[in-house]
Amino acid sequence: MFNNVGISGLIIILAIALIVFGPAKLPQLGRAFGDTLREFRNSTKGIIIDDATEEQQQPVKELEQAK
Repeated sequence: MFNNVGISGLIIILAIALIVFGPAKLPQLGRAFGDTLREFRNSTKGIIIDDATEEQQQPVKELEQAK
């Protein structure tokens, strides 16, 4: 998606962000973005772990139903 963005493109994006949000808001926005990303990772990790344990329990449930 961002394969064509080079160093100059990143500098332009950062300059526009600095103008729009101001120097005081940028650290707060970065922190909020990091917290959101961390929470998303933790949530998806929980879903993956739940799926893995469910797959491990599936053969046990099939054996119980066969009895």
